[in-house]
Amino acid sequence: MCSACGHAEARWHGRCPGCGAWNTLVEEPGARSAGPTAGTGRARAAAARSPVLLAEVDATELPRLRCGIAELDRVLGGGIVPGSLVLLGGAPGIGKSTLTNMALGRLAAAGRRTLYVTGEESAAQVRLRAARLGDAALQVPVLAETDADVVVATLERECPDVCVIDSVQTLSATELSGAPGSVGQVREVAGMLMRVAKQRGIAIVLVGHVTKDGALAGPRVLEHLVDCVLQFEGERERTYRTLRALKNRFGSTNEVGVFEMVAAGLVEVEDASARFVGAATGAPGSVVLASMEGTRPLLVEVQALVSPSDIVPPRRVVNGVDRNRLALVLAVLARHAGVSTSAADVFVNVAGGVRIDEPGADLAIALGVASAARGVPLGGSAGATAVACFGEVGLTGELRHVGHADRRVAEAAKFGLRTVIAPEGSGATVSTGTLRAAVGAALPSARARAA
Repeated sequence: MCSACGHAEARWHGRCPGCGAWNTLVEEPGARSAGPTAGTGRARAAAARSPVLLAEVDATELPRLRCGIAELDRVLGGGIVPGSLVLLGGAPGIGKSTLTNMALGRLAAAGRRTLYVTGEESAAQVRLRAARLGDAALQVPVLAETDADVVVATLERECPDVCVIDSVQTLSATELSGAPGSVGQVREVAGMLMRVAKQRGIAIVLVGHVTKDGALAGPRVLEHLVDCVLQFEGERERTYRTLRALKNRFGSTNEVGVFEMVAAGLVEVEDASARFVGAATGAPGSVVLASMEGTRPLLVEVQALVSPSDIVPPRRVVNGVDRNRLALVLAVLARHAGVSTSAADVFVNVAGGVRIDEPGADLAIALGVASAARGVPLGGSAGATAVACFGEVGLTGELRHVGHADRRVAEAAKFGLRTVIAPEGSGATVSTGTLRAAVGAALPSARARAA
């Protein structure tokens, strides 16, 4: 079946005979007969139903299964909904299996029926990993199987409350001849699991692979099919991990969970700001960003390094922020704040392996680069209390308001950051309307030296 135009063929073609698109034909099961009376006018009239007003629909609050991991429960919207389908994606080695093992172990300890289906490892390998997570993780039943029909039959017989499939790309349906992980196989397997989840009220967590670009592997319809899409992010060389909800039919997509990988598994980081602020150096190029991760304020350190370069064009290297956003901030800095980096390499890093995507990080990037370019610490003296900031930078050099300003300022004050630079009306100790004024307030010694 062509995924672009719907043209059907009896065998695979590199180019679709219908629309001419390349590599769009995927294998799908043959259409089933609809019966002798299907499609007739009488049958359609008998199948017609009357719509109901939304005001008359009885909407009851969905029950939740709490995993016992507060960070995971908050990202899910309060826990796992029975009968829901959750897709968990992340890079290899990031800790997806560890997180799901811990969640199933705590659910089993709470008296819930659980099942762990593994298609990538043997039962012995899963047992070795679960041994370091505590006795509760060892009480989870495990099934090593790659046949989707066997997995569905087991789910119907055992009927667990929560089941983890690790991973969905390893399962295959016998009615398709394609290799496991192909577009047709993933779509058919996900459809089979969705049906059994809804019919039996089983919450199923699908562990998914990611591509080299970091996107979830498999057909895009897989993300539309599931109820919740979770992204587990971080760097294997660093200990911190973040869990984000890209889609959630039963909760908000603005929440984020922070974990730390230790020898005994993942540990929840309830107060991540304390970890990041405590490591802030206060050296030139270092600034604390008061960001918002969902409904929770988070203080992170943004570091910048500006080094003269003979390379044309000079390098722009970022880690944890958008590279295009850095280019925009550097252009505004040069045009409206008098800080030019056209002949220098610029490196920007968010310490701790955290990724920040909100526009409120613009001011932190600008002040960090300005401090590094002039070689002066923010606040004017080395070793002084770190300076916090937040705000969006406009193309005309103005500072724009960002959401939850009061919570950002309160979080900075909680950790002793007395100087907070932010747009006007934010309630910060230093409120400015332009980027030039913010740079002047953050680097008083450089301004005095220039005068």
